[in-house]
Amino acid sequence: MTFREKTIKYIKDILRAKTISEVIQLELQEAHLRKLEAETAAEYANAAMHYNEERIQRLEKRLAQHAGDDK
Repeated sequence: MTFREKTIKYIKDILRAKTISEVIQLELQEAHLRKLEAETAAEYANAAMHYNEERIQRLEKRLAQHAGDDK
């Protein structure tokens, strides 16, 4: 198959109407991708939440230790 034939076939494939199965498959791939992105975001948010909880505890403990120094 020559470059010209491949190019024509590619353009025809792009312009033709997609079958229902092809549309469903594309949507399914998109849904899987969005789910993975959401899971990544949830993991990141969970890690940030735990980090800040530990940071708050550490700072509150430090503040309590130094509360007596101010008097």
